[in-house]
Amino acid sequence: MISISRATILMTAVLAFSSLVAEAHHGVSQFDEKEITLQGVVKEFQYTNPHSWLIVDVTNKDGSITTWGFEAEGPGVLMRNGIHKSDFTPGTKLTVTAHPLKNGQPAGSWVKAVRADGVEFNPRLRPSEAAPSPTVNDTSAPSAGGTAPPAR
Repeated sequence: MISISRATILMTAVLAFSSLVAEAHHGVSQFDEKEITLQGVVKEFQYTNPHSWLIVDVTNKDGSITTWGFEAEGPGVLMRNGIHKSDFTPGTKLTVTAHPLKNGQPAGSWVKAVRADGVEFNPRLRPSEAAPSPTVNDTSAPSAGGTAPPAR
C-alpha cells in the first residue's frame, strides 16, 4: 500500500487553494491610469468583502445626476487605513479622486476622498507609509491591553 504523508496532503491542498484565490481576484487593467476628480454626495457605502464600494451621486453640468461607484479594498484594509463605514453616511458631501473605468461607465478605483469638513481618506495606504491617526470614534474603544484610554 502506498503511504501518503500528512505534509504531502496539506501541501497539495494549500497549492490547490492558492491557485483558486489567485484566479478569482481580478487585476486593475480595467481602470485607466489617468485620475479624475468628482464632487458629489454619498448615496451608499458598501463596506463589504472582497471589495468595498463608495456610491456617490454626482451632479452634472446640466443638472442631471449620475451615480458613480468607487471600488476600494475590503473592510479589513480600510480599517487599517483609518476608514470606517460611519465615515461616509448617506448625504455626506465629498470630493473623490479615482482611476476611471476604461469602458466609460461611471465607476473607478478609489484613490482619495476628501469630505466637505476637510478630512482626507486614502484607502490604499502602503505599509511603508505613515498610518493615519485614529478617528474620534476609535478613542472610545479599549486598547489592545484591555483598558480604556484616559478621559479627556
